[in-house]
Amino acid sequence: MTAARPAETGTADRPAEAGTADRSAEAGTADRPTEAQISDRPAEAGTTDRPTETRTADRPAEAQISDRPAEAGTTDRPTETRTADRPVEARTADRSAEARAADRSAEIRVAGRPAGARTIDEILAEKRRLLRRLTPAEAYERFRDHGALIVDIRPAAQRAAEGEVPGALIVERNVLEWRFDPASDARLPQAAGYDVEVIVICSEGYTSSLAAAALHELGLTRSTDVVGGFQAWRAAGLPATGPDAPASGA
Repeated sequence: MTAARPAETGTADRPAEAGTADRSAEAGTADRPTEAQISDRPAEAGTTDRPTETRTADRPAEAQISDRPAEAGTTDRPTETRTADRPVEARTADRSAEARAADRSAEIRVAGRPAGARTIDEILAEKRRLLRRLTPAEAYERFRDHGALIVDIRPAAQRAAEGEVPGALIVERNVLEWRFDPASDARLPQAAGYDVEVIVICSEGYTSSLAAAALHELGLTRSTDVVGGFQAWRAAGLPATGPDAPASGA
């Protein structure tokens, strides 16, 4: 019976659809599209077959960064994330007021300065270039032996608290130019001309430099000031009255 069946009645008579169904699972797997193969394969086998784009670029940056160990992530993480995963504002808020003040650079402090503006230190240095400043001992010698005027520009409260130079002329800073301008109606009798030698003294020798330079602008080019002011004068043991005055002066 079997021998009588023509060859055509064998597998060749079966439709393609039926033949495909009989194929083994192994053969079927090979025909399945790549996507299906990848999803059926275990994780370790699938890694090399997955395109780079699928492994890294399809994942959001946040996920990539948070899944990676700290040592691997340092170079690709943004600055804010590398530092502490916290935004700059949050980190700054945690720092103490002292640390924040110390970190403020000169650029930040003067960022709003208009063109041509200068610091007080720059102005002071410029004004002092006009002067031949005197030590307390030199000022005392000019006052005692050469008729120079020592002009104390400190306010009354400061003189009362610190003491005074005996024989000094008291002219507070706010009226100094009017008292020494030879052309002013409010000038002092001592301001007889432009060659008067005026030695200005203040508490520590800063305001006095600006004051002496202002007198130079009026034409009193012999004006100068005392380095260190009254504090240095007293420390040198020179004559002084008032609080803690020494018993005798040099």
